[in-house]
Amino acid sequence: MAVLTAKDYRSEVEPTWCAGCGDFGVLNATARALAELQKDPAKVVGVSGIGCSSRLPLFLKGYNAHTLHGRAITFAIGVKVSRPDLDVIVFTGDGDMFSIGSGHNPHVARRNIDITIIMMDNKVYGLTKNQISPTSRDGQPGSLTPYGNIDGHVNPIMYMLTFGATYVAQTYAGNLKHMTKIIKEAIQHKGLSFVNIISPCPTFNKFDSYKYYKNHLIDINEDLGHTQLDDFNKAMEMAIHWDDNYRDPENAKAHIGVYYKVEKPTYHDRVEEVKARVGREENIQNLIDVCKPKAI
Repeated sequence: MAVLTAKDYRSEVEPTWCAGCGDFGVLNATARALAELQKDPAKVVGVSGIGCSSRLPLFLKGYNAHTLHGRAITFAIGVKVSRPDLDVIVFTGDGDMFSIGSGHNPHVARRNIDITIIMMDNKVYGLTKNQISPTSRDGQPGSLTPYGNIDGHVNPIMYMLTFGATYVAQTYAGNLKHMTKIIKEAIQHKGLSFVNIISPCPTFNKFDSYKYYKNHLIDINEDLGHTQLDDFNKAMEMAIHWDDNYRDPENAKAHIGVYYKVEKPTYHDRVEEVKARVGREENIQNLIDVCKPKAI
């Protein structure tokens, strides 16, 4: 097969995002990562829910699915369980994943399903024209909350670490090189990988802009020396400091880098272990008897 380039992973559908949207960068980085890995487009499945970020699979070649609001992860689990040979990537946003879809996050992580979740975090509902999201800053105004957000915010990094994700990282849509590296690592990782991408929305979120992040980003691996990636406690300590940027956005840094990376048996590994231990039962009646209630 001929060597594939990033362009070979792009579909004929033109992106419909606003000019300057960070999701353009995510699309480019994803195509580059797939090209560097030389993945067969026919064996890569992109799954999304609803939102600006969820349009991304439309712009990639492959067998992709634009599913229901908040249900991309469940759809992706079904694909991976039935076809473990495929590379499954979820493209989601802060609202899609941590609002209506939040109930699925603990279970995909604790089971260590071997899929990659790429969340584009713009801290706003952009597709529905500027409502606050679970990651919106305190006091951030929206079309339905003109006097500012009073709901508080979630820390996606801490949540996914707590739930049991085995690869957790954060990157930035304005840094194509770093973003490509992180997405590539996440796809290669065996187990549940979660990548939070700071993706500016120039249309509705005027604070979290490219100009702001240009002066506030810091790499936790290269600049802060976070290299013990299998140390859960250190990963959580780093994740806690992400909240510093919410409390003091003018002075605190915004972190990018890998927080946590560890190898553990995946859901598919454990299924195969059970199958090997139990063996193949040819007699259907024996299977029925196993499930019968036992007399006390």
